[in-house]
Amino acid sequence: MGRRDEVECWLTDMDGVLVHENHALPGAAELLQQWEDAGTPYLVLTNNSIFTARDLSARLRASGLNVPEDRLWTSALATADFLKQQVPGGSAFVIGEAGILTALHEAGFVMTETDPDFVVVGETRNYSFDAITKAIRLIGRGARFIVTNPDATGPSADGPLPATGAIAALITKATGKEPYVVGKPNPMMFRSALNKIGAHSENTAMIGDRMDTDIVAGIEAGLHTVLVLTGISDQAEIEKYPFRPDEVVEGVFELVASEPVETEL
Repeated sequence: MGRRDEVECWLTDMDGVLVHENHALPGAAELLQQWEDAGTPYLVLTNNSIFTARDLSARLRASGLNVPEDRLWTSALATADFLKQQVPGGSAFVIGEAGILTALHEAGFVMTETDPDFVVVGETRNYSFDAITKAIRLIGRGARFIVTNPDATGPSADGPLPATGAIAALITKATGKEPYVVGKPNPMMFRSALNKIGAHSENTAMIGDRMDTDIVAGIEAGLHTVLVLTGISDQAEIEKYPFRPDEVVEGVFELVASEPVETEL
C-alpha cells in the first residue's frame, strides 16, 4: 500500500483507538472533526454487536466524540449485510441483543425458532442455557451457524467476561460444526465497510490497536494500515507477528493535520 498522503478514505477501530473506557483518547475528537470538515469518507468499526449504531453514536457523544449514526459499522450490521446477500428475506434464530436483532430486522429477516436458515450468535450480557440448547438443536437439524465476532472475552469493571467466541466454542463442541465468523479479523467486515462508503482498498487506510484483528484484516483487505499504541499492542506485541503495519503511531493525535483545515463560518 502507498503512503499516507495517498489515502482518501479512512476506516478506524473504536475501542483503544478513539475511546478507552468511555473516555475520548487524545486527538480523537480533532481527527473526526478534520474528516467531517474535509468531507473525507470514513467509518468507525467495532466488533461489538450489542448496540445499534444509534446507541453507539449516543455513547460516543457522551464521551465527547461526534460520530453520526451512518458513520458506524458494527459486526452486527456487517453480519446482517452478509446474510441478506446469502438468503434474501431469510429467517434466523438469534442469541444476542438490540444490535444484531435490529440489524437483521432491517435487512428483512424473520426471527424464528422453527427451522431457521441461520443460527446467529452475537454479543449479549445474558447468555441463556435454554437459548444455547435451542441453538445446538437447530444447527444439528441443518441451520447454518453464524457468529458476529470471534472475541472470546469482553472487558468489565470486575475483569473479563465470556463473549461470543467462547459461547461459539461451546456450540461447536456440542455440534461438531464450525461457525462462519463475520467480524474482524475476517476481511469481510472491511469489504462491506468499503462498499458502504463507496471506497476502494487502494486509497483507504485502517487505524487499529490490535495486530491480531485490525492490522491483519487490514493487510488482507489491501488497506494502508496504521497501528496506534493506545490500546492493546506495544512494541513487544508487534514483534510476535510475522506481518507489520505500514505505520506505527503513539495515538490518533499524530494523524491530526498540524495546519487547521479552513472551514466556512
